[in-house]
Amino acid sequence: MSQLKARALIFDILGDYVRAGGGEIRLRALVALGEQLGVSSATMRVTVARMREDGWLVVRREGRESIYSLTRKTLRLLDEGRQRIFRGDPQAWSGEWSTVIYTVPESDRPAREQLRRDLAWLGFGPLAPATWVSPHPLLDRVAEVGAAISNARLELLTMRARDIAADRSIAVRCWDLETLNAEYATFIGNLRLELPKYRSGMLDGAEALAARVSLVHAYRQFPYRDPGLPAELQPPGWLGEQARVLFNEAHELLVPTAQKYYESVIGTTVSEKAANRNED
Repeated sequence: MSQLKARALIFDILGDYVRAGGGEIRLRALVALGEQLGVSSATMRVTVARMREDGWLVVRREGRESIYSLTRKTLRLLDEGRQRIFRGDPQAWSGEWSTVIYTVPESDRPAREQLRRDLAWLGFGPLAPATWVSPHPLLDRVAEVGAAISNARLELLTMRARDIAADRSIAVRCWDLETLNAEYATFIGNLRLELPKYRSGMLDGAEALAARVSLVHAYRQFPYRDPGLPAELQPPGWLGEQARVLFNEAHELLVPTAQKYYESVIGTTVSEKAANRNED
């Protein structure tokens, strides 16, 4: 498995297990989990080292053990990602679009690309090359992002289209909804084949953990490409909500068995960690 894929799987483990379990994990446990998911020990170790160099992890020594902790930027990334992946039912729409018009000097291409990545991460779509919109009230968050990019100048506006037809046209222009819907259909079809196994409770711990990580890995691409359109803006036959409901059901079915196995691998339970922190 490539280091890029290994890195993505490590983030899945960090987000679904380590974040909720105290925010740190021993390297040997992380390597063992990776091996259960088909990542070699060598690849895991090299990838973890590079993630530490990139500021995603910090390490401390405890005897001969290396213990990795999540950095502040990792915590923020994981928390924002979890909100996107496990978002709730669509909210009633105000009819307003959060609108960002930006200028970045042509000479500073890295800043421009970073701003575009940040806007896409937040769920904005490009209405025009330097004008991005979202149907959600996110301008305060954009202001934080813009403040971190010195050469970016942002105009943050709230706008309304003339009617719902124009609103739906904006949604179609900003996001590739047709392709996304086709991929949702594939995801739903594949997941329906697996759900009977999950509902039966017959998976052992290692199988449940692998299934849970694979499930999140397969689904998490969608929230970063799907802006979570309110019902008024969804095209006919939209499958995003059906995929979200099935994903949540499958994830919850896998949690108990997978969590017990994870705790057996790391050698301590979340409750024991909490008790130790209380004693301290």
